[in-house]
Amino acid sequence: MSEKELRVSKIKDGTVIDHISGGYALDVVKILGITGREKRVMTIAVNVPSKRFNVKDIVKIEGRALNAREVNKIALVAPHASINIIREYKVVEKLEVKLPKIIEAIINCVNPACISNSNEPAAAKFYVESEEPLLLKCHYCGYILEKADVLQQL
Repeated sequence: MSEKELRVSKIKDGTVIDHISGGYALDVVKILGITGREKRVMTIAVNVPSKRFNVKDIVKIEGRALNAREVNKIALVAPHASINIIREYKVVEKLEVKLPKIIEAIINCVNPACISNSNEPAAAKFYVESEEPLLLKCHYCGYILEKADVLQQL
């Protein structure tokens, strides 16, 4: 295969999630709730050579758009991803995933003593302490969540 050939074919209409950190494509698919039984074409490329990141993953989904909550969840595991909206084989919109400074009601605190895990009306809220490595600090109890804690919940 020459350097000029596409390893992954183009899609007609749908979403391409590119520049996913190498090895995290399956986590992105899990975030999106895709099981493979949806009767739509999906392509997953893992550890593809990348000039920008050394290796990257790509997920292409025919006939599927993402909502804001899904994009925010993707940002937790792939903060440098880009999302391309495809129509008639052309990119009509390109979005850069950005991890917000504050994460609310997407994941839960893993500290069982945290007030957000009680019957109180306190939705989980975290401050991003670091993107790489991912470190989130709970607003209520100060517990620090790492990427592994986040992945277990998605």
